[in-house]
Amino acid sequence: MTSFKPTRRTLLKTGTAAAALATFGPGILRHASAQDADLAPYKSAQIDWQQVSGETITVAVIPASYFENLITLAPQFKALTGIDVRFEKIPPAQIRQKSVIDLTSKTGTYATHAADPMYYALYAANKWVEPLDTYLNDKALTDQAWFKLDDIIPAWRSANGIDGKLYGMPYDGEVTIQVYRKDLYDAKGLKPADTLEAYMANASALNTPNDRVWGAALRGVAGAGQNMYIYPSIFREFGGDWMKGGKLTVNGPEAGAALAWYVDIMKKYAPTAAANWNWPDIADAFSQGTVASYIDAHSSASVINNPEKSKVIGKVAYARWPKGPSGKRTTSIWNWGFPINSALPEKKRKATWLFIQWAASAETQARTAHRFAGPTKRSGVNRTSVWKDPDYIKLMSGFGDNFVEATMGALQDDTDVDWRPRVPQWPAIGDTMATAIQSALSGQATIKAALDDAQRRIEPMMRG
Repeated sequence: MTSFKPTRRTLLKTGTAAAALATFGPGILRHASAQDADLAPYKSAQIDWQQVSGETITVAVIPASYFENLITLAPQFKALTGIDVRFEKIPPAQIRQKSVIDLTSKTGTYATHAADPMYYALYAANKWVEPLDTYLNDKALTDQAWFKLDDIIPAWRSANGIDGKLYGMPYDGEVTIQVYRKDLYDAKGLKPADTLEAYMANASALNTPNDRVWGAALRGVAGAGQNMYIYPSIFREFGGDWMKGGKLTVNGPEAGAALAWYVDIMKKYAPTAAANWNWPDIADAFSQGTVASYIDAHSSASVINNPEKSKVIGKVAYARWPKGPSGKRTTSIWNWGFPINSALPEKKRKATWLFIQWAASAETQARTAHRFAGPTKRSGVNRTSVWKDPDYIKLMSGFGDNFVEATMGALQDDTDVDWRPRVPQWPAIGDTMATAIQSALSGQATIKAALDDAQRRIEPMMRG
């Protein structure tokens, strides 16, 4: 792999606890018992959680409920390990850039951060993050029988691996599925689309702008995680191969057909404003009853089922991505994973791994999901075992018909680790492709001209 650099960018130790209990009486006794019970599932692991007690690490996350739930449990991690964790919340649009600047400068500001799987090729090529195999295979640091790596969603592990090595541990993730209004579909005798062709036909049948109902919507705003969140799936479903003949190719016939389908459905059956919409805008429009169907992350189900805002609760159903002409269904395999910053000294790297192991464990995943005491429950847990837990299934089924089945079907059968080109140059390539897609959608360039221009811009990037 060639190197590529961007141009710029505790406390309940047995003895002390006993002394405290003798001093402060029954109230403290009850608290200590509850804490012991809280930590018991973790202490069953055959490792010394206190081996680097006293370390402090900083973790960068985005301001999202699934990380807020984790932050709420941080005192339990402190009690278990004696490690202080300082969380810094950074908006999604900035966390990638700030993390790359930190990794490039080797200041080690962030011990770990919520990482985009598409950045691991860049991180690994420059040795900015540690291969996690080293930590997983160290018996002093990991009880493999307790941690159960194989229980973590395979697609997300694959997305976070480069050349067979795991660089980021999935914490929370998503897949793209079809979301539709079953009442509108039933009224017209429609079924959820099994193919992209049928999805277009359903959108046409349901598109009644005069009644303020549009047939479909997809992410339209330009960006590597925006229109380039949806287009790569369509490209792969039309038979596209990013690395055709070993060369990154974005303007082949499959690309042209895929972009034509995307532009066609957006211009004919989506609200005009959708050209600048990201997923929250689409979910809001759907929850207000103005969009009949959309294809996006399964995690948006929580937005369209918010009882304080949604007008469509009880009318929603789900299905897997429609198949493309190639016969494939291709979802995104997005997840927020935690890598270990290579610039950290050894004790902080160990502390960071203990944090990652705790956060990604089945126990913490359950405590931040269906067993979380707060109002927000997670729909992106990283464990197959949690997805099979009857209590979790019951909670998720409240999002609408076929939610769990569609999501698990997509996670197990519709994933594609080469959904996007996994090369170190991805950040610049993603931005270039996003601009090309937007120019075609806005009519500023023909589909062929937009893709040919993207190819011309990308080729020098691949030369180094």
